[in-house]
Amino acid sequence: MPRVKRGKVRTQKRRALLSKTKGYKWGRKNLTRMAKTAVNKAGAYALRDRRAKKREMRRLWQIQLNAAVRKFELSYSKFIGLLKSKNIELDRKVLADMAGNNPELFEKIVEKVKS
Repeated sequence: MPRVKRGKVRTQKRRALLSKTKGYKWGRKNLTRMAKTAVNKAGAYALRDRRAKKREMRRLWQIQLNAAVRKFELSYSKFIGLLKSKNIELDRKVLADMAGNNPELFEKIVEKVKS
């Protein structure tokens, strides 16, 4: 079996790995074995938190909508129920943005839903 020299390839792999760990603390930034686990964990946390971010944003929109519709003697759940019964297909993100940045338009939507 022929001998395989991996000097160049190994160096390139190590450099690529260590460039990903730039800014990490202690040995995790410059020791290959520790850097490998740090990069793997960072990737796993990034994937998990991209999913969690979607949940957190939806919760935030629900809280904002609840606060906005309380001025019109409605609760969040009743408001969403009325929206669905009137077949108004605006999502929570758009409604929360309207409530914050365009209150007069949001008021018209609430009045339409209540009638």
